[in-house]
Amino acid sequence: MAPSIALRMNHALPAEHRERLLRVGRQVTFPPDTRLFEEGVHADRFWIVRSGTAALDMHVPGRRPPVVETLGIGDLVGWSWLYEPFVWQLGAGAVTRLQAYEFDAVAVRLMCLDDAEFGRAVEHWVGRVLAHRLNAARARLVDLYGIYETKEEL
Repeated sequence: MAPSIALRMNHALPAEHRERLLRVGRQVTFPPDTRLFEEGVHADRFWIVRSGTAALDMHVPGRRPPVVETLGIGDLVGWSWLYEPFVWQLGAGAVTRLQAYEFDAVAVRLMCLDDAEFGRAVEHWVGRVLAHRLNAARARLVDLYGIYETKEEL
């Protein structure tokens, strides 16, 4: 389940804030199957997808990490960089060749502190993405591991 178009940076941030953020990003490319980050590790950067796809996954003890969401063009990869303790809450990897803008978390957090309007816009955008991701993870885990009653059991 991809995020709604309203959560993608080009629709979620006002143009002046989007342009300001993009000025501090750098273009990076990852080959398929490259891990971007692991759950539980320090979150020091984030990405906005330019092309390709990335998958978010979650550690489930005793099982292969299930993919909870696949992300594409304009999507934010990583939100844990904005909220203490700045530790990744999910893992992520490139599914296909992934081109993205990469951002240094500390630099963007300082920009948010320096300009309250910019900070509110970024926090609102990332907060909406976070709410969506939690919902997507919950739905995916219920889908994978939920117990369903059958008509015979009723």
